[in-house]
Amino acid sequence: MNGKQIIQLAAILGALAVGIGAFGAHGLEARLIENGRLDTFETAVKYHFYHSLGVFLVGILALIKPDWRGLSFSAINLSIGILIFSGSLYLLSITGITWLGAITPIGGVAFLSGWLGLFWAMTKNKN
Repeated sequence: MNGKQIIQLAAILGALAVGIGAFGAHGLEARLIENGRLDTFETAVKYHFYHSLGVFLVGILALIKPDWRGLSFSAINLSIGILIFSGSLYLLSITGITWLGAITPIGGVAFLSGWLGLFWAMTKNKN
């Protein structure tokens, strides 16, 4: 992925975070309260949005340093983290299916891989 594609991905992820957050606050609030999962849903939205910003920053770096290896790895893993971490929490919050919480840490590992991939890119690439 090049910098432009990473930033486009970040824009979609950010828009989804805003849309899902708004839908949760207005359209799903009663259900989330009924399931006792309002805080869980809010955590999912926060992590979704924080990591969307992370993907955006990786995209900017990829525009500035297009020859740097590891930046696509970082962006992809942060995105996978959003899908698995936030996605599993969204589903858990709405459905009440508690075993979905067992999937959430896999998304956390993807987040860690994305941030460590960025560290690796910063360490291994010159200037």
